[in-house]
Parts: sequence; C-alpha cells; structure tokens
Amino acid sequence: MGGCCSHDVSVRGRVESEIDDGDYEDYEDINDVMYENDGAIVRVRGFSKSVSMFTQQGLKGVNQDSMTVWEDYTGEPGMIFCGVFDGHGPLGHKVSQFIRDNLPSKLSEAIKMAQEKSFKYYDANDADTETFHDAYNDSNRHNNITLPSWEGCFLKSFDEMDDHLAQEVNTDSYCSGCTAVTVIRQGDQLIVGNLGDSRAVLCTKDRDQLISVQLTVDLKPEIPSEASRIFNCEGRVFAAEEEPDVYRLWMPDDDCPGLAMSRAFGDFCLKDYGLIAAPDVFYRKITEQDQFVVLATDGIWDVLTNNEVVNIVASVPRKSTAAKILVKRAVRAWRYKYPGSKIDDCAAICLFLDDHQSVLSHSQSTNTRRSRHHRSKHSNSKHSGSKHSRSHRKSEDNETVAGKVGVQLDEEWTALGGLARANSISKLPRLARNMSKRQSSSKRLLGS
Repeated sequence: MGGCCSHDVSVRGRVESEIDDGDYEDYEDINDVMYENDGAIVRVRGFSKSVSMFTQQGLKGVNQDSMTVWEDYTGEPGMIFCGVFDGHGPLGHKVSQFIRDNLPSKLSEAIKMAQEKSFKYYDANDADTETFHDAYNDSNRHNNITLPSWEGCFLKSFDEMDDHLAQEVNTDSYCSGCTAVTVIRQGDQLIVGNLGDSRAVLCTKDRDQLISVQLTVDLKPEIPSEASRIFNCEGRVFAAEEEPDVYRLWMPDDDCPGLAMSRAFGDFCLKDYGLIAAPDVFYRKITEQDQFVVLATDGIWDVLTNNEVVNIVASVPRKSTAAKILVKRAVRAWRYKYPGSKIDDCAAICLFLDDHQSVLSHSQSTNTRRSRHHRSKHSNSKHSGSKHSRSHRKSEDNETVAGKVGVQLDEEWTALGGLARANSISKLPRLARNMSKRQSSSKRLLGS
C-alpha cells in the first residue's frame, strides 16, 4: 500500500465565484435509496447529509459514467464507501454499471473476512471477560485492520470483480471496460483504491488557506513503471499523430484498441499485454483541517485543475448542490477552453468529512453578495461584463499551480484542443487471433 501520494498546492488569493445562487435554487435530485442485507444504505444519485453526487452525459453518446455511495458500509454505522466509474468502449456504459452494482458488495465481504481473521489472533485465554468483550467490539467494528490487510481487501475484491465480469453473459467486455476510483471512510481513516485515470482530491486547510491534495495517481501508459510492465507483456505504448500528447496502450500487432489508461476492469483483449485490474491503494489519517474529498472522472479533471475543483466545492451555497455545481462548471469549462471538442461525460461525488458549516456559510454569504453585484453590473453592461469574466479566468489560471501526482509533478494531462479525446479507439481487434485467455475460457463455458 502506498502512503498518501499527494502534492499540496496552496490557493493564493480569493477565487471570484461565478455561481449564481438562483441557478440552483430549485435543485432537488431524486434520492433513490436501497438497503442491503447488512443494513447499508445505497445511493446511485442524489445526496445525503455528508455526500453530494451528480453526473451529466456529454456529447459522445450514452453516458458511460456511473457512481454509487454506500452509507453504514459493511453494516458499520458511519462507515462510507464512495465509488466513481468511467466506462469506455462500445459497451462501456454496461461495464460501468455492472462494476457499480457488484464491486461494493465484494469489497464489503473482503473487509468482513479481514476483520474476522484479525480477531482470531486475539488470545482470549490471556484476558478477563470485560477485556475480551472490549477487544471483540474493537475487532469487529473499529479500525483494527492493518494497512497491508486493507490493501489485500482491495486487491482481492478487484481481481474477483474482473473475473466475474469475464464470465458475465450479458456484458461483452472484450473491447469495453471501465476505470474505478473508490474511497472508504472509517472513523478517522481514508482508504483509497484507484484503477485507471479517474481521480480523488482532498481539500484541507493550512493557515486559513485551502489546499488541494491529490490522493491518487493517474495511471497512464506513459508512466515508466506502467510502461515497463506493458513492454514486458509485449504490449505497445505510443501516441498517434493526431493526438501527440495522448499515449495509449496498443496490442502487439494491431493499432487497436488504443486505451488511454494502463489499468482497468474489462478490456480483455489487452489483459495478456500489460493491462491489469490491480488497484493502487493509498491511506490517509483524517485531521481536523481536512474538509472534503472529491472523486471524479476525467471529464472533470481534463478541464479543471485540482485547485479550481476545491474552490468550486468550497464555495457552494449548500452541500447538497456541490456535485451538480462542479459538473456544470466543468461543462462550462469544456465549452470555453475547447469549443471544437465534444464534451466528455462528467461524474463527481463530494464526500464531506465533518460539519464544515463555517466554511460553506462564509462562502455562501460572500457568493450572495457577489451574485447580487454581478446581476446589477450585468444589467448595465452585458458585453463588458462578459469580457471581464473571461480575462479574469485566464489570469486566475495563470496563478494556479495545480499538482499532478505521477511522473511529472509540474504538469497536468488535459484534453486536446479541437479534438474529442476518447478513452479507446473505435477500431476493434481481430477476435480469432487475439482472444484473451480469460475471455476464451469464458466462451468455452458458454459452449461457443
């Protein structure tokens, strides 16, 4: 398990919010709530006291992003699981939904098994009855799992999930797959499991300044350790002429499927050539300064920096609207920065770590004053206001130093101007010659 792999960036000055409270006053998402056998509360959209979630379809077709939140996860009061999944390929939306519906329960079972295993090592013969019961309660419902055990839970459940997907009759995942970024909050612990190029970013405070802390690594094919594994498996990594800044994973003999990440569920045509479904696992102990965590697909991070995301969420009038406002701002950024591109699907979950009413209420009152001033100014001079807004955003971007965890800390991967960056190329590999061992096994079981 890695440490909290992060890059701290302080936000200098105050970001002028463009959020008009009136645009979101009527916002009230449908809260579809389901219950698991262990009492967990499951949501795939909406919000709760500590969570806001929202997704919006882009202009590439069906929305392939999905997400879920499990409260009282594993049956433990206060424990929360959040997951955001970004599908790609012809049936990426089905893969994404399949992972969303099955991964949390597999991980939950792995955690319960680890808790039981941990309790077995406690020697009850050396303890009195009261101490024994205290140890039992701690072992079964508190932060007793070791860090290597947490990593083992994620690795085991992700591997089982990939095997389950390979055997799924109704979901063809040979040339389709999805990424996953997941966070578990248990007490004062954050455990993050990441597969692919979605991202989790923490907002914390230092001397009254908001700081963005990237909790995950964008797992791209050009990262040296990822590229080495791919080359050892005879896969290829290169950028096409039309996308010189986007490195992709290709099969040995065909220029396909051209995957823009080095780890993913599904995509079994590449599983023999370096693509894996093993997540990176990170840990962070929550402090009093930590405010919230944002999990989002690359549709958000391609157009907004970590600092911009943190400031948008910190400036929302209400927690329940945080994810929707963030997604809307990302869509606006796509249109402004890349007018010739197709907007990508966007999905985000905002997990608030404590009662940060002081931060939000201050932002709300400030934004309300700015909103009133903006409407008054806008009514007097529409065109000059628009011009000032654009120039302000440009200067703000120049002042922001956004951290990227990975190979180069001073650089961010972003969408290409004028191009619709896809996560995989539409050309499909020839099945007969390149059938993955895992998928071919599945086909034999189906009698094909």
